[in-house]
Amino acid sequence: VQLVESGGGLVQAGGSLRLSCAASGSIFSINAMGWYRQAPGKERELVAAISSGGSTYYADSVKGRFTISRDNAKNTLYLQMNSLKPEDTAMYYCAAGQTIATMRADPMSPGYWGKGTLVTVSS
Repeated sequence: VQLVESGGGLVQAGGSLRLSCAASGSIFSINAMGWYRQAPGKERELVAAISSGGSTYYADSVKGRFTISRDNAKNTLYLQMNSLKPEDTAMYYCAAGQTIATMRADPMSPGYWGKGTLVTVSS
């Protein structure tokens, strides 16, 4: 499975960005997908995840501002980010794992990762 992110960039606080993650390869093996982020000097954290059945998870810090979705026909995962804050600045990684629960429990559990896309929010 190959994952390629796009859509990162520089945005002012209060602005919006949409991240995309195109999946290819043996995608039938993917159950859950999600977005992690890692800021300098901080641990990697799960921001949002979605299961093959459509269940979703959001970190408390992004609830009400971020929306995760997937287009199965296009094999693409999205993260719509609204009302961005400077503390959202980080490298964002697309990942594919077994379940949302395992992705939450262990940030390194996903078997597949993209290379990341940088999101910078200026104040």
